[in-house]
Amino acid sequence: MRILLVEDDRMLGAATQQALRDAAHAVDWVQDGDAALLAMRSTPYEAMLLDLGLPRRDGLGVLQAARQAGYNLPVIIVTARDGVDDRIRGLDLGADDYLIKPFATGELLARLRAVARRKGGQAQAVLSNGTVRLDPATREASFAGNTVRLSAREYALMYALLLRPGAVLSRDDLESLIYGWNEEVESNAVEYLIHSIRKKLGAAAIKNVRGVGWVVDRDAGTGEAPAGP
Repeated sequence: MRILLVEDDRMLGAATQQALRDAAHAVDWVQDGDAALLAMRSTPYEAMLLDLGLPRRDGLGVLQAARQAGYNLPVIIVTARDGVDDRIRGLDLGADDYLIKPFATGELLARLRAVARRKGGQAQAVLSNGTVRLDPATREASFAGNTVRLSAREYALMYALLLRPGAVLSRDDLESLIYGWNEEVESNAVEYLIHSIRKKLGAAAIKNVRGVGWVVDRDAGTGEAPAGP
């Protein structure tokens, strides 16, 4: 999952960014409200972690501007403000969740998984298209009776595909979802990850649409990949 982290506290921001990367997320970190809105205009994010006490534009102003502009990515407010009025206003402006500092990393990750499931229309914690299953809590993937643990990058790629079953994702699509700013991406990195996942799970776990990209079936019972989302 590619996440926009908006936090002006340098120590907390650096620690949160590293924790999220350790959990196989791509993270772009900005430290003021205007930079957050600029980042959203240039990059497709799957979630935003938003502090409220930001320079240049506060978190509630960022949230309001983002929703008015039509950005519908899940937003978790992460702040030291624990007043009921702040929570109500944040939720009414379009936040999906609210987490009070200090927080446990495990809780933050669980809340991210929950808002991602809701956005993707998934009720269960385990992502599945009927034949391929992915457990975000353990990074284990299952296919055709075979269960394996994926590396962080393999998990991120499989998560991106299973969150959009039936959608054909190109190399550029996948790179934008699994790599953050300033992360070097080898020219064949996506192909290497897909090869590695197929070697672990089986070649049919991910299908190639020649000249377009890769897909996991929406309707796994047909055995054929849909042409698009």
